[in-house]
Amino acid sequence: MDALLKTIEILGIFAFAITGIIEARRKQMDIIGTYSVAMVTAFGGGTIRDILLDNYPMFWIKNYIYPVLILILSVFSIFILRRSLQISNKLIIVLGVLDAMGLGLFSAAGTSYALNSGVFWFNAVLIGVVTGVFGGVLRDIICNEVPVFFKQSQLYATCSFVGSLVFVLLAEFSSSTSVIPVSGCIATAFILRVISIKYNIQLKF
Repeated sequence: MDALLKTIEILGIFAFAITGIIEARRKQMDIIGTYSVAMVTAFGGGTIRDILLDNYPMFWIKNYIYPVLILILSVFSIFILRRSLQISNKLIIVLGVLDAMGLGLFSAAGTSYALNSGVFWFNAVLIGVVTGVFGGVLRDIICNEVPVFFKQSQLYATCSFVGSLVFVLLAEFSSSTSVIPVSGCIATAFILRVISIKYNIQLKF
């Protein structure tokens, strides 16, 4: 289980870091700004999760290689994205897919960590949502955008919530304590997010 969570964490970090890098480059930030946005996007949700679960040292401090790898990724992005930024439609698609993937990965990781810490199932779902969405919230704030989480737009936090709830249900009723709940959460959050973007599905009250 620990190896699976570690793999999910790494994949989520890189998915969200790349979305942060792309958004920073779209805003024409320099290397410092790009690295800062990538770090906040990749580590924001997990940091809040660790604070809520009283998990110290925080995951990105304990795994010191993560910030180093994101720095390398940020430096290379200056050269890689210089030309591709001109293809805005393709870039938006890539950004959406990576963001949806990061949402599913971090929702699964956050819910799993919470349940393993003995948190009540509903609170574990909420921690999954916090882990999944707050990196993107902080990214949008730094990039001077209204966060998707706080405005009427395609489903975002809802996808994370449903995915985290699926995790809890599968963990309760399946014989597996790892692969099936994790896969179900990631797939649910990712598919719902992609569908909501494609068909512009929104919650309106």
